[in-house]
Amino acid sequence: MHNYLSNTKLLNYQHIQIQTLITNKNWLVINQTQALKSIYDFVMNDIKFAYSSEDCLSASTVLYQGYGQCNTKGTLLMALLRAVGIPCRLQGFTISNNLKQGVIPNWILTLAPAQIIHSWVEVYLDDRWLELEGYIIDQDYLNAIQSRFKTHLGSFIGYAIATPSLQNPNNQFNGQSTYIQHKSIIASLGHFDNPDDFYQQHHNLSGVKKWLYKYLLRHIINRRIAGIRHSITSNVKLES
Repeated sequence: MHNYLSNTKLLNYQHIQIQTLITNKNWLVINQTQALKSIYDFVMNDIKFAYSSEDCLSASTVLYQGYGQCNTKGTLLMALLRAVGIPCRLQGFTISNNLKQGVIPNWILTLAPAQIIHSWVEVYLDDRWLELEGYIIDQDYLNAIQSRFKTHLGSFIGYAIATPSLQNPNNQFNGQSTYIQHKSIIASLGHFDNPDDFYQQHHNLSGVKKWLYKYLLRHIINRRIAGIRHSITSNVKLES
């Protein structure tokens, strides 16, 4: 299990801000199952869903910024888990961009690749691997989408969510695997000991598109996400 507990450039859990958080939350003095749930809930809800400038951000950077998407929130989750002695690894995927409809304006979607890279965290607990993906979307944002589509039944894909049931998604950690975007997954890219290795092999954008995303487009998308999160009492859909 050594490889699943090691500190890396991205999983920099020895950083002072991460160590201070762990001390303040008492994650080292409670049992591992309790620590796992508390860490999971923290990453899900205290680190809001929004798009980071790039996937290759260190855990301390994600913590400092206070937001992230699947890949960057996953890096922070892995770092916190390893810091308290819980082994974890990453599984990479390709995922369809169809789950972004609604949250990303259509004119931006036309610039994006049809498939993008995605990841979730797998944690080793009680002699088995659990798949954790539900931490990606914070509960406030999910509540807003559930309120907007409160009469929707069955599978739901859109607004950065892809789940068999919007009103009852399997996103809360209660000792089992969790999911929130898995219905849009196309294929697995395999398991990786750490995100550093994954992002050396796989990336989403390059060149001009990468620059536009980092400095312009993601800010437009993130303002839209913030608007959705704070529109829980509104039934008006945002314009594309």
